[in-house]
Amino acid sequence: MRNDLQNYIDTIPAIKDGYQMKETFWLNDKIVAGGERTIRLLSPEKIDDARDRLERFAPYLKKVFPELKETGGIIESELREIEGMRDFLNRNYGAEVEGRLMLKMDSHLPISGSVKARGGIYEVLKHGEDLALKAGLLKETDDYAVLAEPRFLEFFGRHTVQVGSTGNLGMSIGIMSAKLGFHVIVHMSADAKQWKKDLLRSRGVEVIEYADDYCAAVEQGRKRSDEDPMSYFVDDENSRDLFLGYSVAGGRLKAQLEERNIAVDREHPLFVYIPCGIGGAPGGVTYGLKQIYGDNVHCFFTEPVHACCMLFGMATGLHDQVCVKDFDIDGRTDADGLAVGRPSAFVGKVVEPVLSGIATIEDRKLYDLMRGLLDSEDIFIEPSSCASFAALIRPKDLKRYIEKAGLSGKMKNATHIAWATGGNMVPEEMRKEYLNKGLS
Repeated sequence: MRNDLQNYIDTIPAIKDGYQMKETFWLNDKIVAGGERTIRLLSPEKIDDARDRLERFAPYLKKVFPELKETGGIIESELREIEGMRDFLNRNYGAEVEGRLMLKMDSHLPISGSVKARGGIYEVLKHGEDLALKAGLLKETDDYAVLAEPRFLEFFGRHTVQVGSTGNLGMSIGIMSAKLGFHVIVHMSADAKQWKKDLLRSRGVEVIEYADDYCAAVEQGRKRSDEDPMSYFVDDENSRDLFLGYSVAGGRLKAQLEERNIAVDREHPLFVYIPCGIGGAPGGVTYGLKQIYGDNVHCFFTEPVHACCMLFGMATGLHDQVCVKDFDIDGRTDADGLAVGRPSAFVGKVVEPVLSGIATIEDRKLYDLMRGLLDSEDIFIEPSSCASFAALIRPKDLKRYIEKAGLSGKMKNATHIAWATGGNMVPEEMRKEYLNKGLS
């Protein structure tokens, strides 16, 4: 263990728990009222720009992906109430969930079946647009359906897109880049599931496998991309474009809540729980939601105990200057989408004034929660998605936050949203393996 970390272990209970690979719940003492107004790294106007870009691409997406015809080319997921799962959590885990419990089903997003379809696909589209505009092949006023024409496939085919991934980001980058015509290389860490590698290869994606972890895959991918002047690297550790693609989810969720006449205000608080790997997806979603709801939305990240990099980064204030291996933790987890050892270089700093806290969870519970959701709601999500329930099954810790926030008398009017980050593309055989895991 790094010598300079002992003081954090001695003085911060959540860091001590994390070091001992115990489940924990950290409340962010740097959160401030109106914290979204203090964020300077990104302006709210950039969210509108990202939304507008996705709308420009809608005609193209509708044309090349049949599953998007009904939505007119808009990539969005269902928001579903899960009363049966609320009862399961209360009954089996002693949770004390009041109000509504809902599932944001990014696990079923079109094209790549995970939350990464937001940021990953957005960044690829933005890169393609930038190239085509610069080459004089496209104007923003054009019907973007023209991008499906052979001349654009030939143009993009001269360029390469590369990314390092544990799985789901690679899926979204790979599928979208290949569809546009790019040569695409996905650098996969040891944690990535074989079926994800196989699926990418079936779509014409070059997959390079590594025996090392996520950070090594990213490092090698970045190095290889830097050596090729025609290559673009999607940098999950630093990308503002990924972050902004995720942030568009805030406005989309607002519209879904309004359709159901679900209020969000001081008397009707909104609690959102998002699984966290390197931090881009949960950070972007949190940023988008806080710009809309301010202090009336309470966002929590959730991580596996063996890969709680964001907990270490934010609770120590060291952010990307610390990783789980510095605490002698291996970073190995069945929640492959969250198997990240070092947090983003900028996300923790962006959400520091607005994030409510971080909860961690043991792998074995992910499988029980996965079976509970399937039994109670007939919804399948992958193990990493089930980390979204981590805070809800720690009622005493969650109650501490509720009391601190002055919400004790308002929770019957609350809406809780567990953000399901992936699952519907898991092959049937792998589903059976997941569902049988841990059963005697």
